[in-house]
Amino acid sequence: MTDTDLTTGMDAFREEAAAWAAGGSGEAARELAARLGVRTVVLLEGRSDVAAVEALAAGRGRDLAAEGVCVLAMGGAMSVGRFAPLLGPAGLGLRLAGLCDEAERGYYARGWERAGAAEQGYFVCSADLEDELIRALGAPGVAELVRREGDLRALQTFRRQPAQQGRAPERQLRRFLGTKKGRKIRYGRVLVEAALDQGRVPAPLDALLAAL
Repeated sequence: MTDTDLTTGMDAFREEAAAWAAGGSGEAARELAARLGVRTVVLLEGRSDVAAVEALAAGRGRDLAAEGVCVLAMGGAMSVGRFAPLLGPAGLGLRLAGLCDEAERGYYARGWERAGAAEQGYFVCSADLEDELIRALGAPGVAELVRREGDLRALQTFRRQPAQQGRAPERQLRRFLGTKKGRKIRYGRVLVEAALDQGRVPAPLDALLAAL
C-alpha cells in the first residue's frame, strides 16, 4: 500500500469511526481497520491536538499511519464515552491512547473503563495542551512565534481589548489562539515544532508519543 493510499484509508477510517459513534453500523470501520492494519487509536478532543501529535511524530521521524496508529479528533472530550467502547478492547479490539485536559480526566477514566482499557493509556495536561506548550516555550517565545507567523498585529489588537487588561501574558496568548477559525490548529503544529527545536516538549505530549 502506498503512502497516499494509507493516508486516504486512514482518513476514511476516521470518518467511518465518527459515523459509528453517531449511531452507524460500524461495518465499514471494521473493514477499514482490518485492511489498514490499525492496531492503536489515539482519542483526542479536537483537530489542534491532532496537529500537535502529528507534528511531534513527524519531528521524531515517525510515520504513525504506517505503524498502524490512527490519531482521531472526536469533536469534544465528552465524546470519549462513545468512541472508546466501540474502538477499544471491548469493541473493535484496538489499543486505546489519548491526551486530555485535567478537567476532562473523569470523562476519559469512565470511557476507558467502559472500553476495558488500561487507565495508563491516556495522559493528562495540567490545563490543556496549549497551556502546556505556552508554559514550556514562555510567553515571550510564543509572542515571537506569533510575529514570525504574521499575526503580531492581530495579537496586539487583541491585547488592547478591555477583557484582556490585567490578564497574564500566558492567559492572553492561550485565549488568542482560539479567537480565529483554524488558528489553534495551525499553532498546534507551530508550537510543537518550536518545542522540539528547543528540547522543551511538554511531558504529557512526550509521554503519549513514547507510549505509541
